[in-house]
Amino acid sequence: MVDLVELIRKNWFLGGVLCCIFLAEINPELGARGGPLKPEITIKYLTVSLIFFISGLSLRTSELTNAIYQVKLHCFIQVFTMILIPILMLLLVKCLSVFKVNEWILKGLLTVSCMPPPVSSAVILTRTVGGNEAAAIFNSALGSLLGVIVTPLTLLYFLGMSTLVPLSNCMFQLATTVLIPLVLGQSARQFEFIGLRKILQFSAPIGQISLLFIIYSTFCDTFAAKEESGMNAEDVLSTLVIVLGVQIFLLYLAFAVASRFGEWFSPSDVVTILFCATHKSLTLGIPMLRILFGGYSHLAQISLPLLIYHPTQILLGGMLATQLGPWLRHTRSRYHLPQSIRSRNH
Repeated sequence: MVDLVELIRKNWFLGGVLCCIFLAEINPELGARGGPLKPEITIKYLTVSLIFFISGLSLRTSELTNAIYQVKLHCFIQVFTMILIPILMLLLVKCLSVFKVNEWILKGLLTVSCMPPPVSSAVILTRTVGGNEAAAIFNSALGSLLGVIVTPLTLLYFLGMSTLVPLSNCMFQLATTVLIPLVLGQSARQFEFIGLRKILQFSAPIGQISLLFIIYSTFCDTFAAKEESGMNAEDVLSTLVIVLGVQIFLLYLAFAVASRFGEWFSPSDVVTILFCATHKSLTLGIPMLRILFGGYSHLAQISLPLLIYHPTQILLGGMLATQLGPWLRHTRSRYHLPQSIRSRNH
């Protein structure tokens, strides 16, 4: 009985993820966009702002400023997500076209690969595991800004289509959901207001519960879109298998390459790379798809890869988070050993 309680305690987050998926499937309209929970406000602004406010509270100002100068880390993440993933996806799409996979789903896969990293999920998962949270915040914001320029260019190259993403909208969202909450959190930390320690004490559970809320709403959107589109089961199943395989491969590739550059990246940096370099933004992706393919009757099939990619990346990230924690603690202890001892252990 004690072992069962301990097992539940250690894996409560994974159980919470499964519950969120189950509840979303029962009544997707509740948490979908336009539904009673209003995720376009409660998640897009309130939940994400809360996450970055807590990050501002918990991070030292020196950690944030030091993160700016980690140029190798930033270059690795942005090149991986903005350039390498689209190239790999193009090769995969060419292979899949031989097997007569739905051409509109293939276009959707290429569109997903060109998207920048998301602002919220990568930061929450990095924080949950104990990775380099400051670098995750910087790269999420940087990726969103670069996405305004790079994403249309890659779409133009791979699909022959281009679109203008309003820079003002992107800047406004980053300011209201990332920059202002982060500055407020840092200000509260400097003045050490009453209750700061209590908030920091519960910062990890708050972040995990916020992530569960995002997962629930994301799956509500996914199930609602599936019901409205009338897509057949074959399209959904094939896309799920492809997207799942792609994400597992990208996670393995990012981890394998980053962990080999021990002189460049610490174990905490590897965790940040794992999530920031492989995740893709639904917030920018859906509006862009509607701009590009708004007049197409196959919009549902084109949107399907992104609608599946987003919840799958959070689901896989949640599952990895429970495994990466022990790995990070163990690797950190070896990383901080003197070089002579590390060489002897090898």
